[in-house]
Amino acid sequence: MTGSHVPGEQTTQARASAFGELDIWLARAGRHEQLYAKLGAHPLDGGVRFAVWAPNASYVSVVGDFNGWDSAAAALEPVADSGIWEGVVDGARVGQRYKFHLDGREKADPMAFETELPPQSASIVFESHYEWADAEWIAQRQAQEQLGQPVSIYEVHAPSWRRRPDGQSLGWRELANQLAPYVRDLGFTHVELLPVMHHPFSGSWGYQLTGFYAPVSTMGPPDDFRYFVDHMHANGIGVILDWVPAHFATDPWALARFDGTALYEHDDPRRGEHPDWGTYVFNLGRSEVQNFLLANALFWLREYHADGFRVDAVASMLYLDYSRKQGEWVPNAFGGREDLDAVAFLKEFNELVHAREPGVISAAEESTAWPGVSRPTYVGGLGFGFKWNMGWMHDTLGYFARDPIHRSHHHHELTFSLVYAWNENFILPLSHDEVVHGKGSMLTKMPGNRWQQLANLRALYGYMWAHPGKKLLFMGCELATPWEWANEGELPWSLLEHAEHAGVRDLVRELNAVYRSEPALWEVDFSHEGFEWLEPNDAANNVLAFMRLSKDRARELVCIANLAPTPRERYRIGLPRDGAWTELLNTDSTYYGGTGVGNLGEVHAERIRSHEQPFSAEVTLPPLGVVWLRRA
Repeated sequence: MTGSHVPGEQTTQARASAFGELDIWLARAGRHEQLYAKLGAHPLDGGVRFAVWAPNASYVSVVGDFNGWDSAAAALEPVADSGIWEGVVDGARVGQRYKFHLDGREKADPMAFETELPPQSASIVFESHYEWADAEWIAQRQAQEQLGQPVSIYEVHAPSWRRRPDGQSLGWRELANQLAPYVRDLGFTHVELLPVMHHPFSGSWGYQLTGFYAPVSTMGPPDDFRYFVDHMHANGIGVILDWVPAHFATDPWALARFDGTALYEHDDPRRGEHPDWGTYVFNLGRSEVQNFLLANALFWLREYHADGFRVDAVASMLYLDYSRKQGEWVPNAFGGREDLDAVAFLKEFNELVHAREPGVISAAEESTAWPGVSRPTYVGGLGFGFKWNMGWMHDTLGYFARDPIHRSHHHHELTFSLVYAWNENFILPLSHDEVVHGKGSMLTKMPGNRWQQLANLRALYGYMWAHPGKKLLFMGCELATPWEWANEGELPWSLLEHAEHAGVRDLVRELNAVYRSEPALWEVDFSHEGFEWLEPNDAANNVLAFMRLSKDRARELVCIANLAPTPRERYRIGLPRDGAWTELLNTDSTYYGGTGVGNLGEVHAERIRSHEQPFSAEVTLPPLGVVWLRRA
């Protein structure tokens, strides 16, 4: 993109630096929380100020539409000995494309707020003019403690939820206008978006980033994404962003070897290259790299009003030997496998976002037994608010995949999750990772004929929504789709023309409605005080039963699961109170495509002691069904 200087264009002009002594000190120390307000491209009267961190470059200029991409036309000047280069280009304006020229290499701006459409890779000068209307939402969020609130998350890959008739993805505004009423109708409290930060390869689903400060350009300009978040908030829906501080894409025009050296990544490939994903690993031992990511987290919370993050691939950050064989990794200073720089970074990230933006969610995708992931840093934890319960997911899907005739031998794969349920603040995830790469859809994981598959799936959801922990369901799982998710298409919406698929969707709506209205299901999610076993050991009948309790213990909800394909009549279950108990939910209801086996709306507890409870009732348990009871 080189060329001759355009006559009449202005080169960089001497103006007062945007970097005061405090800015330089904070940037050096890795503590500049508004780094994005200083680095990058910022419009001024009559021009644009450009600044970039490139400490090992000997010549830096900015090239773009404003100077014919002439590398000699707009040289930048070093800012003290900070490693930052800065200059103002008179005549440059919003909407123009640009890159930084560093010793012969042309690089996209690491702090670009807008980017070109792939495969083009230039940055674009951007200035937001969006006027937010969600002040009431933000104030309410800041006043809430998320641990004691209902949290039910609908995970979304934005480009493939629904598409236009020509097969193109919806823009952010179109998606907002269609997704918000759908999510609101189904009763989810949040949407969680697979990474929306800029990525040139759509097949990475957003997990191989080149632009950490710009929304992906294929769905519209940045202010359209602001509209998306604002519109979700107007409909009472929070927005959680999938955030990827573990690694970044190797495209030569982006962060990779940015100033000719391993600037953002480790130089040693045993630490700097990720063997699973073909990406570079951030050098979190470098204060400026930490600052780039910490400021990035605050940027999405402040500039885009995000309600929190799901942090991707935390396990890959914590362990130096993650996916590496002996000899392919470097021990830490104490000879161990723990990445001490990453541990320190994650703690600082959580302390920072929770201190600066109260009420936001931070959730770790962490698949090992690392202790205290969702415990405060002052007691030695990593400081996350939540951790994905990968053990629950693995054991539960493993159990449900078995033919019921074999389930009695694996009964405690379901009960085991309650052994460690209080060790962390868990989210129960049925995520995109479970419906790709040959794993099958949620429906096809289930055994038996199609009716049994659907009944098993409804029972799984009924069990999941009653189990301690917040909930997460990937888009399309509510449709009981028979196919794996494919990011190139859209969800198979035509399935809703069939009663059995619409029934699963209707069940998810009802689960969310009861869940949000019943404090016993979410007030005490992370303590044994909110849970009590009634029947954990009836492996022979494939039955388990437990009770959820509200904070004041004045409300109870009883969940009974019969995971055999035969109904159980007159099954006696212990209850804490006498009188009528309403059958609040039955996954075998004909409304959801079931057979209608149940209790005609209620059961009556009598003074017969059972399951260590003073009262009990005889209950009809539907085949492959889950029943919820609440005191009338």
